[in-house]
Parts: sequence; C-alpha cells; structure tokens
Amino acid sequence: MTFKAPDSLAEQIAQHLAERIIRGELKECERIQEQKVTQALNVSRGSVREALLILERRHLIVILPRRGAHVAELTAHNVKSLYALVMELYIVLGNAVAATWRTEADLAPLLAVQLQLQANAASEDIDAFVESSFDVMRAAFPFASNPYLQETLENLLPAISRTYHLALGRRKSEMSTFVNTFAAMLQAVVARDPVQIRTVLLGYGQHNCALVLAALAER
Repeated sequence: MTFKAPDSLAEQIAQHLAERIIRGELKECERIQEQKVTQALNVSRGSVREALLILERRHLIVILPRRGAHVAELTAHNVKSLYALVMELYIVLGNAVAATWRTEADLAPLLAVQLQLQANAASEDIDAFVESSFDVMRAAFPFASNPYLQETLENLLPAISRTYHLALGRRKSEMSTFVNTFAAMLQAVVARDPVQIRTVLLGYGQHNCALVLAALAER
C-alpha cells in the first residue's frame, strides 16, 4: 500500500492502523514494530513514529520505554472510565443543542443522521452504523461552539469506536437500541429538557458499557 499527500501522511497511517485495531486485526498488547509498518506501507520511519504518537493520544496504543508501541489493552476499568467521561461530555453537547437551536432547519442535520442510522441498522452494516453514530456528535458541535469539547471528543472517538465494534460484533440487534435512544434524545432536545437529556444519555451509556463488559467477559 502506498500513501500520498505528504502533509497528512502521519494522519493517514494513524487512521490505517486505528482501523485495524478497532476491528481486532491487531490484538490487545500486540507490538507494533515501526520497521514492519514502514516496509508494509512504503512510508518513512519518521511518519510512522508521528502516527504512533497520534494513536497514543487517541488511547489505542501505549508506548513504553525500551519496549516500543503496543495495542492498548481493553480492561473493564478502562471501559468504565471511558463511558463515565464520554457520557458526561455527550450531555454537555446535548444541552448545548437544546439551548441553541431556534428553527426546525437548525435540527435538519440531526434528522438526516437519524435516517442514516435507521438505514445502517436495517442493513446491519456495523462500520457505517458506528460512523453515523459519530456523525450525530459532529452535527451537534456547531451548537456548542466549544473547541475544547470538540477536540476532547474527537480524540476519544477511536477508543469509543473500538468498544462499539466489540459489542455490536456480538449483538447486531443492539443497533436498534441506539436508534431508539437517539430518537428519545431528539425529543428531549426539542423540548429543551436537560433532565431528560441526562436521563436518556446516562441510561444509554450504562447499557452500552454493560454490553461491552459482557463482550470482554466472553472473549
């Protein structure tokens, strides 16, 4: 494989490796050797090192002194910690949409994602469904206008995606749960009801976290 666009080469390499980690092709604690990646992708070692730093920042690998880069382990503690933080950030985002929208046209991007999610669930396309679930978040970012919130969530997305793939790979039927949750959240946003937004999102987070923990236990 050959990558182009030198100005974003490290990001492309990071995305390629991230997809392999998220889908389980690169296993937990597996070592990622710079030289092998360099040769396999026909890129410079410096670009690979930069890509590994990006992946470390996104919580998909750990880089240890004298031991190099390894795929981050998915533990029950890590999963619980991730969901505890992410749900609170989603609540901030949901409240921002509720407080800011003014016309039905403002909500059109979110309604478009809702249709997308329904189509992905109907076709049982896990990859597309997970990506659409993050489109929900990206459609909400302009309402918050908070670069710190956006950057934090974007850096957490690969770790979240990894847990989604793990859970949905075992129970595709759970896609309908997310679709229903999003519909309930939209209702709460339209009603400008922060209590209901928090209730819906915390309930979803607890449910999904339990699914991931069950999937970890089954491995």
